[in-house]
Amino acid sequence: MIPLEDLFNDVVGKAQRGQGLTNEALAQKASVTVAQIEAVKDGTRDVATLLKVAPVLSLHGPSLVTMAEGTWFPKPVALADLAQINTTYHDMTVNAYLVWDPATREAAAFDTGATAAPMLAKISELGLTLKFLFLTHTHPDHVADIDLLAAPAVLISAREPHPAAQVFTPGTSWQLGSLNIESRSTWGHSKGGTTYVVRGLSHPVAIVGDALFASSMGGGAVSFADALSTNRKEIFTLPDDTVIAPGHGPLTTLAEEKAHNPFYPEFKQL
Repeated sequence: MIPLEDLFNDVVGKAQRGQGLTNEALAQKASVTVAQIEAVKDGTRDVATLLKVAPVLSLHGPSLVTMAEGTWFPKPVALADLAQINTTYHDMTVNAYLVWDPATREAAAFDTGATAAPMLAKISELGLTLKFLFLTHTHPDHVADIDLLAAPAVLISAREPHPAAQVFTPGTSWQLGSLNIESRSTWGHSKGGTTYVVRGLSHPVAIVGDALFASSMGGGAVSFADALSTNRKEIFTLPDDTVIAPGHGPLTTLAEEKAHNPFYPEFKQL
């Protein structure tokens, strides 16, 4: 089982950095002490402090507390004709994905992970023909093994070009047998972060790169505000049964993220 990418204190840290708040400023706004902020960010499960900090950071307090208590994990997702390939990159793991048309056996890969060897093995095992490699963004852990995969077409958003890839304008779509693959701009973590929405399987699949994780999201290295807004516009408007295939951590669904992701309080019942 792939663990959650982020802990509750990672969520607090990402939101704090994204809003440009010092520990002192956050403590003042939340009516807590700097020591309490530092303790929470170090991993102390201080529920009272979390519930005070959350609204200042535009986070959903009860979801943040649930993360701290470790009482939620997304339900297992198993989807025919979708494979998650998890590889180790330095001190973390990273996901890449395969989807394929069950009739034609034509396949598309999404990112490479640290090594493409397991993906090539899966392609061989299933008797697939690789047609495309789509890149969600150019951070090294996602593009480390383009050459080994040797896809006939390697594609990436024109907002974030890569020397090994052809560029496209977000909004472009492709056919893969009976499957449709649509590109959506979900930038903010990176300059040209792209989500690929695959339709034609038993459920829609959104391969989101580092835009969104189970109960978290990628850091807003380029723009935290735009990372939030493009996720809301391009991911959270998809059907609730959409499978979310993130760059790190386990598979989840949009319904689960609406219910449990602290960064999106507007979808919560309480």
